[in-house]
Amino acid sequence: MILYGARGQAKVIYDLILSNNHLLEYLVDDHPPEDFPHHLPVYQPTRELLQNQDVIIAIGDNKIRERIYRQISGLCRFKTLRHHSAYVSRFTELGEGTVIMPMVCINAEVKIGKHCIINTASVIEHECVIEDFVHISPKASLAGNILVKKGAHVGLGANIIQGVTIGEHAVIGAGAVVLGDVPDHAVVVGNPAKIIRINDAEQR
Repeated sequence: MILYGARGQAKVIYDLILSNNHLLEYLVDDHPPEDFPHHLPVYQPTRELLQNQDVIIAIGDNKIRERIYRQISGLCRFKTLRHHSAYVSRFTELGEGTVIMPMVCINAEVKIGKHCIINTASVIEHECVIEDFVHISPKASLAGNILVKKGAHVGLGANIIQGVTIGEHAVIGAGAVVLGDVPDHAVVVGNPAKIIRINDAEQR
């Protein structure tokens, strides 16, 4: 297995790989750092290094993760990882490239798309739908029947009530309490959460 990305998110995923008794061969990064823990090699990405490899895109930024996916899709196989301490219902669907961090709880009939990050101790309740390239931050809690659309980011410790839709590329601020639908590209903060701006869709 190899990681695309060699910075903070990669260090966390490397630890997850070790906890699952997998072997990490090397990492690739567009701007390789001078050093990576345990002296693992980090290379510039090339077709030869990625061809037919099992790959995790280890980058926290949703937009960059999606861009890299589009660049290398078809070259490699994308793996799904989950920490042994996470509870994932047997009725959950997980897309390729998605990473489930320690102490996560995912309940029945949740659908999670491709290349999502479900971060430490977050909770996703029954029948939620998490689309591709979403990041659910540590200790965020999603009640039942929530739709989180493509590329959205749910911040640290945010709470979202049941039945809400979070729009594409929306950002839910840390600690926000979301009581209603959030439009595409909106940034919301506070308790109750309010829109503070709408990001330019062209900057995705």
